[in-house]
Amino acid sequence: MEILAHQKKVIRTLSVAQILTGVGTSGTVAAGSLLVTSISKSESLAGLAQTTTVLGAAVMALPLAKLTQRGGRRLSLMSGYSIGVLGAVLAIIGGTHKILFLMLTGAFFVGAASASAYQARFAAIDLATTENRSRNLSFVVWGSTVGAVTGPNLMQPAGDFAHFLRLPRLVGPYFIAGVTLSLATIVIFFFLKPDPYLTANLSADGVTQKKHETTRAALKHIREIPRALFAITAVGLGHLAMVSIMVMTPVHMSHVDVTLSVIGLVISVHVLGMYAFSPLVGALSDKLGRIKVIQIGVAILISSVVVAGLSPAMNAITLGIGLFLLGLGWSCTLIAGSTLLSESVSVDMKPSSQGASDLVMNLMGALGGAASGLIIGLFSYGFLCAFIGLLVVVLGIWSLRVK
Repeated sequence: MEILAHQKKVIRTLSVAQILTGVGTSGTVAAGSLLVTSISKSESLAGLAQTTTVLGAAVMALPLAKLTQRGGRRLSLMSGYSIGVLGAVLAIIGGTHKILFLMLTGAFFVGAASASAYQARFAAIDLATTENRSRNLSFVVWGSTVGAVTGPNLMQPAGDFAHFLRLPRLVGPYFIAGVTLSLATIVIFFFLKPDPYLTANLSADGVTQKKHETTRAALKHIREIPRALFAITAVGLGHLAMVSIMVMTPVHMSHVDVTLSVIGLVISVHVLGMYAFSPLVGALSDKLGRIKVIQIGVAILISSVVVAGLSPAMNAITLGIGLFLLGLGWSCTLIAGSTLLSESVSVDMKPSSQGASDLVMNLMGALGGAASGLIIGLFSYGFLCAFIGLLVVVLGIWSLRVK
């Protein structure tokens, strides 16, 4: 009963931190792409903001995983959020003075906050049982809903605040990021006690029960287990699909002079799909099985690229539907894939495998963000959606062979 009560407190604390993180980071997605376009005067470079943010999350995934092994989830999460605050400050300075390198450096450090947000889902299952593992993970993912939906809709007032300070409107969301990530750090510091990772991995006499493995060893271990390899690929490809289309949608809509409010609304609907139904996805994953839910996610992702890819730039409704489905499909691959990975690897490999999963996921996202800008520059938004759809189809075919 004591472990159960502790686990409930962990979920509540992580959920509050996720709300704050969502408010801070989600508003910078559209603003970052538009800010890079404004500074560089090139739409082909629009994906650089999200690419560097995702790349930052990828680079920070391993150090944060090592911090977890050495000092627990509390140390790791606080470090990531704090680095994110620094990134918000640098992005504001770079955006204000039109220094692209400095703005992108800030976006890179904001990625550390995203890395912490992703690792928080694993913190949710440190003390979970097999029967409720996906649901516990999904509750923390769901915690991002309020913040992540609110964040994009604060673009306009945040821009007004920046304008009041005689700064570019597009740096406004980074002010919000700095404040909310500072609050998330405080929440973790005061309330994530005792640390769930240390509680799960220490014996009664305080001796560590599990040895620490390297990320290279974890990746080798994952490659040797078909279910684990499929799981990490599902997480990675789902993230690549989501980032590639999400980051280019604001640019696609800006071709017809759509307001920031409308763009923010479409991104909010997308984020709603990513997080709002995660408890249902988690429950289905526990009931139907991880692979079945990944297959459902594949079908939803394919539907999303068809709807979004065929939508005119001025049609916010159909784009919103496509982006909502994109978020929902991502939720299925992330939750079921993350749970399948944790269950497939050995006990000693879990922490390093989780770090490896975040590394692969964010590298795939960074690749998607960079490539999507080039694809839309050379071809079109519809072509981008079609290309992503083909990759998702391959994942679906693979899923039929996994036992």
